[in-house]
Amino acid sequence: MALVSWVRGRVFNFVHRNNLVYNTCWEDPRLDRVALDIKPHHNVMVITSAGCNALDYVLAGANHVYAVDMNPRQNALLDLKKAAIQNLEYEDFFSMFGKGQLLNFKDIYKDHLRSSLPEWSRGYWDRKIKYFKPRKRKSFYFRGTSGSFAKVVNMYVDNVLRMRPMVLDLLNAKDLQEQREIFDIIDRKLWTGPLKFAMSRDTTWSLVGVPRAQREHLEKQYANGIAEFVQDNMRAVFAELPIQDNYFWRVYVTGQYTETCCPEYLKPENFQTLKDGLVHKVSTHTDSVQHFLEKHTDHPLHRLVLLDHQDWLTDKLYFALVNEWQAIADRLQGEEDARIIWRTGGLNTDFVDEVEITHNGQKKQVGELLTYNQPLADELHVKDRVHTYGAFRIADIAA
Repeated sequence: MALVSWVRGRVFNFVHRNNLVYNTCWEDPRLDRVALDIKPHHNVMVITSAGCNALDYVLAGANHVYAVDMNPRQNALLDLKKAAIQNLEYEDFFSMFGKGQLLNFKDIYKDHLRSSLPEWSRGYWDRKIKYFKPRKRKSFYFRGTSGSFAKVVNMYVDNVLRMRPMVLDLLNAKDLQEQREIFDIIDRKLWTGPLKFAMSRDTTWSLVGVPRAQREHLEKQYANGIAEFVQDNMRAVFAELPIQDNYFWRVYVTGQYTETCCPEYLKPENFQTLKDGLVHKVSTHTDSVQHFLEKHTDHPLHRLVLLDHQDWLTDKLYFALVNEWQAIADRLQGEEDARIIWRTGGLNTDFVDEVEITHNGQKKQVGELLTYNQPLADELHVKDRVHTYGAFRIADIAA
């Protein structure tokens, strides 16, 4: 068992240390805007992922957004988006990040984008700008490890289930009744033996950024395991919520957005607002959350967005979870208006509340320092257009 665990860890670490994992953000910023209640003086720290939501928060009115990620490739993606906002016209920008393809991509990169990138990001895109090369049924959104998994899922839909027309009908459904009718047919055919087998493999979940610790955290709380959790959440997305503006699943299935179904930063008016100067309020930092908080102390922080990464730290990296919360408490000490939001793959976050740190010279459990707004979190969670998480948390932390 120790050998199996070692191999699993090596696979996950290889995937995450050597690749762009996320080509788009998988957290719904519509919920975040309500949860964070961003004011013009607020500085926000967010784990970068693909950078979509960092741009969304500054569009929501934040004073500055610090995008922090240990994977420099994720920051390189946000750096490329920033460079494209500054140097391209909307048509080319939307082609690149809306359609996932760009004509003359090499020349445009060389002449308009490359010089605006930080050194590490420049080196990365010198090698990987080919991700945007126009090809039939190819897209940037089928690149990276999560994109590769999306590509496999789409091949399964096309070549095994042969249900592409029906899936497109679902995305273009006019109302919930039509969605439910189409989804019921798809759902009955989708869950074949091979798919259920794939759902049971750690390698599968590594490709979409789910470490074994997070999967085990969920399976302890979900009686029938992760496959049923996924089935339930797919029904929530496709049969209970309007699909018309669900850009998360549209890009996953088609490899592209439309101008009416896309993240806020891709809409013409918001692109122009960012281009007019707002984009400079977003900065990238390749570091852990803990070390960023410890190093960058020359500005107040008011909002922290931790995504779901705490689930990753519940096993052998528990010491890192403790150190991170110690850094959070130290950094936000004295700040009367500090709020933290996060997701979890499980159904509760008791493991966070039980973390023991030092606050004002006394030993405290993190749960003693947090005031949760769980009614609001639960209300928002039901509306989540992504629906890949078990729970959502909104908490103010004691000064």
